[in-house]
Amino acid sequence: MHTKKQRSAISGQRSAVGGRQSFVLRLPSLRLCSGQAFVLRLLSFVLLLCSCTTAPQTNVVRLGYFPNITHAQAVIGVADGTFARALGDVKIDVKVFNAGPSAIEAMFAGQLDITYIGPNPAINGYVKSKGEALRIIAGATSGGAVLVVRADAGINSPADFRGKKIATPQLGNTQDVAARAWLMKQGFRLKEQGGDTQVIPIANPDILALFQKKEIDAAWVPEPWGARLVHQANGKIFLDERELWQDGQFVTAHVIVSTKFLKSNPALVKKFLAAHIELTQRINADPASAKQKLNAEIERLTGAALPTAILDDAWARQTITYDPIRASLIGSAEAAFKLGFLGDTMPNLDGIYDLTLLNEVLREKNLPVVK
Repeated sequence: MHTKKQRSAISGQRSAVGGRQSFVLRLPSLRLCSGQAFVLRLLSFVLLLCSCTTAPQTNVVRLGYFPNITHAQAVIGVADGTFARALGDVKIDVKVFNAGPSAIEAMFAGQLDITYIGPNPAINGYVKSKGEALRIIAGATSGGAVLVVRADAGINSPADFRGKKIATPQLGNTQDVAARAWLMKQGFRLKEQGGDTQVIPIANPDILALFQKKEIDAAWVPEPWGARLVHQANGKIFLDERELWQDGQFVTAHVIVSTKFLKSNPALVKKFLAAHIELTQRINADPASAKQKLNAEIERLTGAALPTAILDDAWARQTITYDPIRASLIGSAEAAFKLGFLGDTMPNLDGIYDLTLLNEVLREKNLPVVK
């Protein structure tokens, strides 16, 4: 039996720990037998564990991408298990998209954690959410966008685009902004501005069909659609977009993450980025093998593989990278603003990037950091 003094010493005092009630034991410094001391210490340890609260860790990552060659790391990394191995027991819930705005809507709805996406949808999502919804955490692809004209459309110089119909994949998407900005720089007024040159947003598969029917004259498209127009629709490349950018580099695809997910799961995002870098290096070290894996997965996802000649042609005009090529994104944003896609005031994009974890991984791999 404990003495009155001992009972007082071991009685629990209630306190709030992490919003829960717990007992703080006052262990006696008096003469206790070894058995009593052990029991008290054990009881104190158990109660301490019960009183602790830890932030819940997710057991699933919802990952988005397009079944396209510009999202090569995602397509290959999901197919060959690279991401699964990197994330261990965390499940990957894959969501395949065909348009950037759809991926942004899914992220806004809390249904998507990380996705590969083009620059303009990322900019639009950041601006629409007042800088709260997302962060760019890595690059994915540079290049891989072209202006293709029908060989029989009589277009041999920029002046020949007057009165022509130019297709883009979607209103306000990356290629749409690039096409409109370039045409305006050439001095054209578009039809909606009272001019006679038209930019017509049409889905990529429909662009191919209309090209073959000679119902449109040109198209500003991402790869592999540029190569398909050349090989399958009597097109010729009028302009490779790389010619418009410093050092021929501009962001075509990058990786964004939900800000909430990034804050709650930084260690998980870092593991994902390590896998993304590994895939980038592996693809660049052995492009022939990468293209084979990529094409097999594109066939599984879409029902049709790309002909080898088209894949090789398209692949040659893009670079797989983890560098987000920040300067080109700012250039795209300025063009989108001038075209009226980003409101009345040029948005401040200072917070759109968070490259902290990417650079941590690069340092650990003894690779140059990116800015």
